[in-house]
Amino acid sequence: MSDSRLKIRRVTTHCGAEILNVDLAQPQSAQTYQTIRQALVEHGVIFFRGQTLSAEQYIAFARQFGRPTVPDSGIIPPLPGYTEIAQVTKEPGRQRNIGGTWHTDQVYRVAPSWGTMLLARQVPEHGGDTLFSSMTAAYDALSDGLKRTLEPLRAVHSNAAVQARMQTGRAPAPEISHPVVLRHPESGRRILYVNPAYTVRFEGWTEEESRPLLEYLFRHGQRPEFFCRFNWEAGSLGFWDNYQTWHFAVNDYDAGERIMHRIVVESLPFDRGEAPVSAAQQAATADA
Repeated sequence: MSDSRLKIRRVTTHCGAEILNVDLAQPQSAQTYQTIRQALVEHGVIFFRGQTLSAEQYIAFARQFGRPTVPDSGIIPPLPGYTEIAQVTKEPGRQRNIGGTWHTDQVYRVAPSWGTMLLARQVPEHGGDTLFSSMTAAYDALSDGLKRTLEPLRAVHSNAAVQARMQTGRAPAPEISHPVVLRHPESGRRILYVNPAYTVRFEGWTEEESRPLLEYLFRHGQRPEFFCRFNWEAGSLGFWDNYQTWHFAVNDYDAGERIMHRIVVESLPFDRGEAPVSAAQQAATADA
């Protein structure tokens, strides 16, 4: 059942939708939260504008979809006084921003987070947009032969390059592998689950052997018809599904001009803290 008060406006054919006529500072009905979740599943990323949320109201909204948390990456610090919200900004003296490569969050963990929320507190006069790309659309556009090739593969992910680029001084997390093709548990659509920032090779392959195919998939995922570009305003809130989208924070603004509050949503609806399951495994389980 959907909430007829909400207006959902598609941003592009394959990725993104804006949701209108809702004040997230106020408690909503279960029906409204379900409509929002359905929109997220359908569009991969959803946007709300003009939201005036306290930190507590922001956390309360996030709790409708899972467990809010701040992953300990060493890159994005918690907002002082809160354990569920991180503050994303380009610190004075830095040339690089946070998130300035195509990626999906925390894919280098055993159980990656399924959702991320970003609330714009301060934005530059111009610039600071975020791009999102649909990995369901990217998978659908592959040839049948390449889909069959990718189906049984697992990819190895590492945060070593990002830790070095952001100069955290931390040792990288242990490498982890996940299926290259996932099936979304709610929509049933298949997802291409590799990304340029963290995927280093296919399991059982060398990096040299993996590079040509991975580079093809990375270029493929950046085709313009798969993505949308969101222009943030103060009070804008974006909520994306990390399993079925990539995102890219455009680095065209000065340090201190852009302040965003991020909540990572764990556990629901994907894995309840478990590692992702491949599309092939899921299909086998369903047929058993």
